[in-house]
Amino acid sequence: MPPEPGNRAVAEDWLRYAASNLMLARQPKPAGVLWGHLCFNAQQAAEQAVKATLALRGIDFPRTHLIGTLLELARRGDMQVPDELQLADDLSGYAVTTRYPGETEAIREDEYRRAVQLAEQVVRWAESVVRGA
Repeated sequence: MPPEPGNRAVAEDWLRYAASNLMLARQPKPAGVLWGHLCFNAQQAAEQAVKATLALRGIDFPRTHLIGTLLELARRGDMQVPDELQLADDLSGYAVTTRYPGETEAIREDEYRRAVQLAEQVVRWAESVVRGA
């Protein structure tokens, strides 16, 4: 999915999606909703946020949910990616395994809180890249 080089509008769209997923992840957990489903939204927020930075720079990126891979593309594109954001690659597993029964152990609330914290860090960084450019 090659982005148009330097397209701020495309980057802002990716950020809008990231913000939406982050808002869903932050919602109080309704009865019957699994923690893993909220973690999926945190993962999506981080993934979309990194893709926003890549779109802004016109860096082609694959269809992947692997946040570490996307962050590496950002680094190779001469973006300053804080080292602590590499921890966000831990969110990558939530992209698939949380969506299907039997794929993973039940996610606990503390794991969910960490997922949201990581996603927030990635979204803040991406916003600074896109809006600070």
